[in-house]
Amino acid sequence: MVMMPSIGGALRAGGGADPEPSRISPGTSRRVIAYLRPHSGKIAVFVVVAVLESLIVVATPLLLKQIVDEGILKHDSKTVTLLACLTAGLAVLDALLQLALAYIAGAIGQGVSYDLRIRAIGHVQRLPVAFFTRTQTGVLVGRLHTDLIMTQQAFSQLLMAVTGAVSVVLVMAELFYLSWLVALITLVLIPLFLIPWVYVGRVIQRHTRQSMEVNAGLAGLLQERFNVQGAMLSKLFGRPHEEMAEYEDRSRKLRRIGVNVVVFSRMAFIIMALMASLATALTYGVGGGLVLSGTFQLGTLVALATLLGRLFGPITQLSGMQANAVIVLVSFDRIFELLDLKPLIEERSDAVVLRSDTAPEIEFEDVSFRYPGADEVSLPSLEQNVRGGREPGEATPEVLRHVSLHAPAGTLTALVGPSGAGKSTLTHLVSRLYDPTSGTVRVGGLDLRDLSFASLHETVGVVSQDTYLFHDTIRENLRYARPSAMEDEVIEACKGAQIWDLIESLPRGLDTVVGDRGYRLSGGEKQRLAIARLLLKAPSVVVLDEATAHLDSESEAAVQRALRTALRDRTSLVIAHRLSTIREADQIVVIDDGGVRERGTHEELLAEGGLYAELYHTQFANSGGDGAAPEGDGAGPVPQMAAEGGR
Repeated sequence: MVMMPSIGGALRAGGGADPEPSRISPGTSRRVIAYLRPHSGKIAVFVVVAVLESLIVVATPLLLKQIVDEGILKHDSKTVTLLACLTAGLAVLDALLQLALAYIAGAIGQGVSYDLRIRAIGHVQRLPVAFFTRTQTGVLVGRLHTDLIMTQQAFSQLLMAVTGAVSVVLVMAELFYLSWLVALITLVLIPLFLIPWVYVGRVIQRHTRQSMEVNAGLAGLLQERFNVQGAMLSKLFGRPHEEMAEYEDRSRKLRRIGVNVVVFSRMAFIIMALMASLATALTYGVGGGLVLSGTFQLGTLVALATLLGRLFGPITQLSGMQANAVIVLVSFDRIFELLDLKPLIEERSDAVVLRSDTAPEIEFEDVSFRYPGADEVSLPSLEQNVRGGREPGEATPEVLRHVSLHAPAGTLTALVGPSGAGKSTLTHLVSRLYDPTSGTVRVGGLDLRDLSFASLHETVGVVSQDTYLFHDTIRENLRYARPSAMEDEVIEACKGAQIWDLIESLPRGLDTVVGDRGYRLSGGEKQRLAIARLLLKAPSVVVLDEATAHLDSESEAAVQRALRTALRDRTSLVIAHRLSTIREADQIVVIDDGGVRERGTHEELLAEGGLYAELYHTQFANSGGDGAAPEGDGAGPVPQMAAEGGR
């Protein structure tokens, strides 16, 4: 019920995902460079070490030339031994420098990935609730986690390929120094392989993005089907074969894309290997003739052949650099796409702190509201598992229309009305999950848009109909409301919510793990834990959205007693269909079709004979006098939890 207006609006606006373009957005490279600036010091060190390592690469062939010409050909064993030892020393130094390069590259890659991850997660936290109602959780997690892991790995490899670029420049310079003819032949061969490179790079880029999308979609599907509620729904409706067919279809797509990526990535290395073989053959052919003609000595030919090995090795590495660059750009582009979503609710720089020690009044002045459309809050690529077309730009209808009401400080206001009338939407505006489309919502005489988030969150406490608990212990779920709470305060809150006797009976007590979404607890038990969490927070404004909906009559009576204490001297907005709750309200506001239809006390509204009286006679009068429909005893999984030792 909490988000039904939003979901209804989303369904009317259409579902599904548009195909994401395979091209990288303009300006992505520039934005990536901006993330490198904080690591400029490490990058400078990396460049220096890379240059030193490349100098060793080009120095070794010169030493081999001297060993052949000045040592072997002249039968000078001392020179051979000395230069061989020097060559071995340079090899050891080169290995150490390569290790240093790997460390620095890893530090830079991890640093950039860390910066991007923290910014992205912080940004997602600020996005509106409407974003999360449309986005598939597994797809979003894949983008924030899996994509960034790929980015970090590819970024580190990309930096290592930079050393290859430096080596190529120095090797080419030395080739010209030793033999301009061989160097020109090499330069002529290189462009012959650039055209295939460009084609291969574009194919890799397209397949890389497709792979990320299919991976994210599969992760999203698994996340939905393999959480406890999804798994239970699948078993109850008996559709494992159909779902398995969908898994197989997506996995086949992933397999096909993966094969293509491997083939085209390998093709780049094959091209480089072919280039190296042809160049080496030409070098020995041309260079051998020059040695025989006396143009240069045998040692120069050995040096040229060695240099070619040192040249095409880095070029082969650079061919991998292209694929890694594509992965980095695609991953960054997908994160930037997320970062470019603008939060609909922002804290003002001059935000005012709302006092939370006294109960404030709540006022709605001519408030109208519509839930934001898909284009305002979401991305097609994050909704990719939804079947059907998505209609961009389609506006959602108004849920609230010119609502004005006043809840005096320290009073209880009950909101009643038909399902979908807008009651929950009103409470969302009080906790500022959304801002009104027009009009003003005030708490303590201050516009909510002028308040700091921290003070508003401290002031307003909410218990919704659908209680969410983390896969953690009871203690940590309760202390989420107030991390500084002491043990005796936690216990007192549990007693107030009539849940302490149950917790005390469990083998591990407060250290009992509640399971995914608290699924090891019954609905009533989860609801009482949510009320205990509220009592621990002790806010001055309380919003209850069907907070006793899952309680049996006995438990509800106990919790009502706890709530009576908890709500005392606090301003409360309560959505309830139970007469026992509504009768105690200082005022009842009847919401219908997005507007205020009636207001008054229980007796006044019954006397008017309007919508409230109609609701009373159709819903409340048939519920046994107190308005509480019989429900379960709330003790569902307790024996199981006790037997399991509260795992």
